[in-house]
Amino acid sequence: MSLTLKRTPLYSSHIDSQAKMVDFGGWEMPIHYGSQVKEHEAVRVGAGMFDVSHMTVVDVEGKDSKAFLQKLLANDVDKLKIEGKALYSGMLNPQGGVIDDLICYLTDYGYRLVVNCATREKDLNWINQQAADYSVTITERSQLAMIAIQGPQAIEKCCSIAPEIADTIKSLAIFQGKFCQDWYISRTGYTGEDGLEIMLPDTQAAEFWSKLKNAEVRPCGLGARDTLRLEAGMNLYGNDMDESVSPLESGMGWTIAWEPAERDFIGRSALEQQRQTGVSYKLTGLVLEERGIMRPHQTIHFSHTEVTGEITSGSFSPTLGISIAFARIPVDAAGTCHVDIRGKRLKARIIKPPFVRAGKKVFE
Repeated sequence: MSLTLKRTPLYSSHIDSQAKMVDFGGWEMPIHYGSQVKEHEAVRVGAGMFDVSHMTVVDVEGKDSKAFLQKLLANDVDKLKIEGKALYSGMLNPQGGVIDDLICYLTDYGYRLVVNCATREKDLNWINQQAADYSVTITERSQLAMIAIQGPQAIEKCCSIAPEIADTIKSLAIFQGKFCQDWYISRTGYTGEDGLEIMLPDTQAAEFWSKLKNAEVRPCGLGARDTLRLEAGMNLYGNDMDESVSPLESGMGWTIAWEPAERDFIGRSALEQQRQTGVSYKLTGLVLEERGIMRPHQTIHFSHTEVTGEITSGSFSPTLGISIAFARIPVDAAGTCHVDIRGKRLKARIIKPPFVRAGKKVFE
């Protein structure tokens, strides 16, 4: 492993748990701790925890904070009426491409953004560049670690090992965050299960991780995180969307706040033109009906057109026992298609994600 890779405050905890470490966006991160499938299953039926300290936390303060974010983001922070309420949004370029997807929380001092690690430098440069005309202060909170505890038993277990934050946890609505002294506790996640994402001082992360582990919250790596989010119908930046495609082509149309019409967010005119002329491709779900595993960049063929599609994210679903995928396909495609897997064209069914909700299959 290259010595140039960055490490989170939980690196030693991962090594102690015999994690297999990999390069993920320039960070040395656990892919699994022995069994990706068992980690996946722990989150669906019990509780699992993920080190997401590689994510970038950015605070936005100042009198122009709201106006700035209404310009920066495709979704509208004016929807955040209650302190702590969270908003999912794309941050777009002028052409309507997705620079990144992020979560924005309303705080008592302004807003808190959580953005992807692989796009950190690009995101911070873009945010600071756009902030030049506004009275705002942009602060990266690099001293924070972040732990996601996910699954039907996640909240109960967190409350049992950390009674000092239990009242705060119990007061949270879904997709809301609150400070508890210098910890920020949010009821969000990337697995389709209920749970928490806790931002805490990096010096306190290892002890909290150890307490969770002793309470039988299973450490989970990036492998399980990927299959869980895919089952839950959640996009992965760099696979399912990037700067070359718009939210309208990436299953993210619901994240665009078109009203009020006078809010001129970055990328709006390009999206309005695209909405008027119509998009050629859509992002949707596929379920493989034959033996095989769908993987990114595999080609998809259709009976009604010579135009092909492409798998953007694909894997075996531990919950369903079949292969599932996201795919960018012609907008008029429906019913069935064929995926080219190692030279064989295997039949797949086109469905609308998600595939799994609350541990159960949700499509017909």
